[in-house]
Amino acid sequence: MSALPAIADGRLKDRHILGEGKLARALEALDGDGEETRLVGGAVRDLALGQPTGDFDLATTARPEVTIKRARAAGFAVAPTGIKHGTVTIVVDGLPIETTTLREDVETDGRHAKVRFGRDFAEDARRRDFTINALSLSRDGIVHDYTGGLADLAARRVRFIGDARTRIREDFLRILRFFRFSAGYGEGPLDAEGFAAAVQERDGLAQLSRERVRAELMKLLKAKRAGEIVAQCCEAGLIGPLIAGAADPLRLQRLIAVESVRAAPPDSLLRLAALGLIIAEDGGRLRDRLRLSNAEYDRLAGAASALETLHGLGAPPSLGALRALLFERKRAAARDGLTLAHVDSGAAPDDPAFASAFRFVSDTPEPTLPFTGADLIARGIAQGQGVGATLKSLQALWIRAGFPKEPELLARLLDEALATPRRH
Repeated sequence: MSALPAIADGRLKDRHILGEGKLARALEALDGDGEETRLVGGAVRDLALGQPTGDFDLATTARPEVTIKRARAAGFAVAPTGIKHGTVTIVVDGLPIETTTLREDVETDGRHAKVRFGRDFAEDARRRDFTINALSLSRDGIVHDYTGGLADLAARRVRFIGDARTRIREDFLRILRFFRFSAGYGEGPLDAEGFAAAVQERDGLAQLSRERVRAELMKLLKAKRAGEIVAQCCEAGLIGPLIAGAADPLRLQRLIAVESVRAAPPDSLLRLAALGLIIAEDGGRLRDRLRLSNAEYDRLAGAASALETLHGLGAPPSLGALRALLFERKRAAARDGLTLAHVDSGAAPDDPAFASAFRFVSDTPEPTLPFTGADLIARGIAQGQGVGATLKSLQALWIRAGFPKEPELLARLLDEALATPRRH
């Protein structure tokens, strides 16, 4: 079992975060005088691992109206973001901190839960998804662990609290969360009970909104062990239905290897492209299935468009072809398309030719056509379709000539375009 670097005898070693700063101010306002407020969830997990965190969630015995009163008395702004479920967001010097009254589930349907307020931290912990997410930290630095989360965290094991199928049926998104947290925090094989339950309950994913699926899938794709865990998801038949098409986990793994060689941060959208984008129509399908933003769709469409010109290559194209790719598709699409072509080529992740080509499309200024319609009109072309047709012909000549900049050569290209018969 691995040690937890920031925990000793059940306490946080460095309690500076509890003594001063925005979190400390929030706890000071909400804790005490008959109520107890603790830091809960992912922040406690990350602090126990010695990892930095600035995203705080609090749980409290106080009812929402009491939380609001105390927060306002301390000078904090308050937003009742989920007051029906006991959640208010207090804002401490610009930092939003969700604060939720302790709860007990009354009824769940796989997507939503009816809850009642409680005062029992242990009961609140047992209604959460995984043991490593059920930890709480009080102001005195004690890490409260009711489900074995510290042992699982030390062992780098992601395990459902209680019966895995029961936890999943409370919210089917927990299937994807199981894989995402296993990819981010786990080591070794997936928890067998959790994996079996995820496969058995996979039909429940169809009940989820596409927005929730998109958010969780993109987080999974960025996780440390994404390549390995997504492959197991695909093998279990979980990913294909979510993206309404074939998923290629080996292609994703090759992309991750290329990212590693480049020392590039994980790129969830490009990883999604590696998983399920081959042609332009795939971009539209992914947009619809995952409710991607316009900007995300535009990037996928650009990558697919660039990739279509590079399909089947075992080596990168010539510098002239790369410059044309830059001109026609622009830099972002050229980079993405070339990266996917590298992945598809069978070349090694550190292939020097592809590395050189990627640097070229990353660093070379995008070519700009050195002619305008005004240039043609000045030479006697009447405004209208003739200008567009001649400009298109001139552009083709300029590309074929290798994107020259010399005035004499540009003048000859213009003369040649003007001498070419035009169709009206």
